[in-house]
Formats: sequence, C-alpha cells, structure tokens
Amino acid sequence: MKMAVLVANRGFFPSSVIEQARSQLTKALTDAGIEPIMIDENKVRYGAVETTLEGMVYHDFLEQHHGEYDGLIISLPNFGDENGIKAAIKDVNVPILLQAYPDEIGHMDFEHRRDAFCGKLGLGSVLKQMGTRFTSFPPFTVHPLSEEFASQLKKFKAICRIVKRMKHMRLGAIGARTTAFKSVRYDEIALERHGIDVETVDLSAVFAIFESIEGDAPEAVKWLDYIKSSVNFGEMPAGKDVLLARLGATFETIINTMKLDCVAIRCWDELEKKYGIAPCCLLGILNHMGIPAACELDVTNAIAMMALSLASEGSAGLLDWNNNYGDEPDKCILFHCGPLAMDLMTGKGTMQQHLMFAKTYGNNSGWGLNVDKIVPGEITFSSVRNEDGRVEFYVGNAEITDDEIEPAFFGTPGVLTAPNLQSKLQNIFEGGFRHHVAITRGDVAEAVTEALTKYLGYTKVDI
Repeated sequence: MKMAVLVANRGFFPSSVIEQARSQLTKALTDAGIEPIMIDENKVRYGAVETTLEGMVYHDFLEQHHGEYDGLIISLPNFGDENGIKAAIKDVNVPILLQAYPDEIGHMDFEHRRDAFCGKLGLGSVLKQMGTRFTSFPPFTVHPLSEEFASQLKKFKAICRIVKRMKHMRLGAIGARTTAFKSVRYDEIALERHGIDVETVDLSAVFAIFESIEGDAPEAVKWLDYIKSSVNFGEMPAGKDVLLARLGATFETIINTMKLDCVAIRCWDELEKKYGIAPCCLLGILNHMGIPAACELDVTNAIAMMALSLASEGSAGLLDWNNNYGDEPDKCILFHCGPLAMDLMTGKGTMQQHLMFAKTYGNNSGWGLNVDKIVPGEITFSSVRNEDGRVEFYVGNAEITDDEIEPAFFGTPGVLTAPNLQSKLQNIFEGGFRHHVAITRGDVAEAVTEALTKYLGYTKVDI
C-alpha cells in the first residue's frame, strides 16, 4: 500500500522540526508496511507546505501521482498553515488522516513549542468548511514513532482498503432471490448510487456452464484439490466430490468473466434437486480466496462481508443469529450449514449432507456442507440492509466462546457472547435487519464504521 504524506509548516514556529518529521514519518509508515510518497524537499521550502503557492506545487505533485496512493496523511509538526493545505488537497479523493505532534513538558519555550494541538483544531474547522472528509483518532496529538500512531496507521490502512475496493464494486447475484426469504430483498438502484454495480446471473446460465465442464477438465481438477484441502470427505457417496468441483469451477468462471468482487448465491433448492449437492463448502473456499460469498442470495450482506474481509485482511463468513444459549442472556448460538472458510473454523471440517434437504428430497440430495465449529476468539460482526434509498448497517464486537454445543446440533455452530446482547438483538430486530450476520476475526469495527459512514455514505444504525 502507498500513501501520500503532506508535512505542513508555519514560519512563526521552529522549522527544525520539519526534517525530523519527514524522517520519522518515513520510518513509521515503512514499519507499518506502507510506502510513503513524499514531495522532494527541494520543491518546497524544507520539504513542507506553508504558503498557498507551496500548496499549489504540492497539488501538482499529487496530480502527478494520481491513482498511485490509497490515502493521504497530513502531518503537523507545528501549527501548520491552513491556506497551503487547502490549496494542496482541493482535489484529493482518498481518505485523509490528520496527525499532530504533541508538545513536551519542559520543552515549551519559543524555540521548541509546536502548538500543533491548536493547529489541528483550526485545520479541522477549515476542512469541515470545505466539505472535505478526514479521519482523526485519539489521542488528539501523537508522535509518529509511538505505539499509538502505529495503531492508528493499522486502522487507517483498513479504512483505505475498504474505500479503495468498495467505492466502485461489482457484486454478482447468482440466481433469483431465495423464494422463501423476502427478508433478503434489496434496492439495486440504491446500491448503484453507493458505488455498487449488481450483475445478475440466472441459474440456467449456471447450469449451462456446469454442463460444459467435464469432471477431468483442468479447472474441475483444480477445484477438487481445493475441496480436498478444506474438507474431510467422510462418508460422501462417490462422484459427489466431482460434481462439487465442477460447480466450484462454474462459480469461478462466472466471477472471472464478469470481473466480480463478491457474490451472493441462490444455494437452494435447484442445485439439490438437479445434482444432489449443496454449494456450502464452495462458498467457504471462495471466502478463503478473498472473494466474499454469501448464501441464500443475501446481496446486502455480501457487502457487509466485503467490508469486514477488507478490514481484517482475513475471511468473512455469513451466519444466522440462530438460537438462545440456555438461560444465559448475553450468549447465543450462531450457525450456518457449513459455508465457512477454514480460518473461521477450529480445523478442517467434515463433508456432510444437508439434513433438511435429505428430509425433504430424500437421502443424498444435498452433499456439500463443511461441518466443524466456529473458532473461538474475538470477532467483529455486521449486517447491511436497504431502505428508502439508504444503505444501512450495524457493526459490533463480540467473542466466540469455547462453550459446548451438543453433538447432535446440525451444521457449523459457535456460541457468541457480548455485553447487553439482549438489547443489541432487540435493536437489530426493530431496525429491520435480517436473521443473517457477517463475521470476521479481530476488532475492526472502528475502521468499518469510519470507512462506510464517512467515505462511502452508508448510514450506521446504533445497536
């Protein structure tokens, strides 16, 4: 990842801090895995921006590097000058992080005092007047070589990843809305106006591609290897593995041909009736490959999965808010049939058939589940919906525990615990959100919130 760096200056204050800032910021960004893009120090005085003219020079510098950088960091080693910064960033369309140096007790004399604390407040006011969106994290002033700034950079990188990929995103809706679930309806025009282009694919096209791929075709053989590396086959009837491999190759063909970033798939009941397979494990593999894949044609929660996956740089999974956990109010059971990536499960899962389909359509009518338990640990959860042209979401943090779930429980479950869970569930319910929830490992809620609300125009619903 590359980020542009603008070091600001104000002549009334010590200029000696500018050279230090350039060096310290270079180290901080490099340590964070970021390649800094800085203007040559000979192009503007001290390599910093103060006057409007210097701001114009820096503006031209950014134009020369247009498309190369994913974010902009504005650093205030001293008070800085609003006019120069204003001229420099007038056409910036990437996330902006403001960083202001702290003053040090014992170094508040005229030769060392920075006043960046005050300058940051003034700059924030000007950016607000301009309608320019920017990011600032606590603490309000922070040294670039501190652990606090390293943490800020980690969150800012997540924001930049989300904004870069989701500002213009292509989402594949493979199949019609799952007939039984009106809850997963969505507004395609509202998504378009938030940068999401929905491409629809009829299942007849899926079947046609599937039939064109022989079991020994290279793309099918590749997918069979994917499946074997993710799932223990158990008692699966012969030939079902090849059918699943052909279907995985079909999905990949559609994704590559249509240049899709993520997908939502109608996973029942035509595939089960026609081929006797369920695509659950294939969705888990796609998620592990970095292609968020939602089941039950939940288009808007594919968006939530995309945001979570980009923020965590890990897999996202789609689950049901499914069961209470006894009489413990701050715990519940999350579940889905078996579409999770391996990094969201405790280990390699076991291939099983879908018991609901076996009951309805007969034995061997729904092989393809990857069954295990959700891996314990901290998670971020989120869900997205549409209403009246808005794209709404909630996001929160929770923990998956190692609490036991009885062995006879069907599918891939895990026990979630979160403070005030009953209140959260009530707010989710009254907010019109569906029974699905997307999860990823770790705490990325702040980055998701900042990216979706401030830079992408989504509406957050507090739970």
